[in-house]
Amino acid sequence: MADINVTPFIDVMLVLLIIFMVAAPMLTVGVPIELPETAANALPSEQEEPLAITMTADGRLMIQNTETAPEELITRLTAIAAERTSDKIFLRADGAIPYARVAEVMGALNAGGFNNIGLVTDAGGPTLDGNGG
Repeated sequence: MADINVTPFIDVMLVLLIIFMVAAPMLTVGVPIELPETAANALPSEQEEPLAITMTADGRLMIQNTETAPEELITRLTAIAAERTSDKIFLRADGAIPYARVAEVMGALNAGGFNNIGLVTDAGGPTLDGNGG
């Protein structure tokens, strides 16, 4: 028999497709926090993977998924900024955190070499124009 049976190859490709479809959503930053809701539009995406700093309600500070002590934040950010081409960073802060603490971390981000700070929120919040809460 000189023909190649392609049925096993199709089965393997479908299994790989299902695996990637299930695994792809799990590749995002996975620290569970309650983001505040706003009416702001999403920022345009860029070529380099965005760097995210997460502030949890219980006071933990994380770079991507790695927990970081607050006193080490500026030194780690300086090292990361030296390797990156973009100075954009996303700050994910739980809505229960006091604004003063968020401002302190924003100052540390700026001191670490990241001047383009995007605050991550959930969509659907109040618009402050009298039409949505």
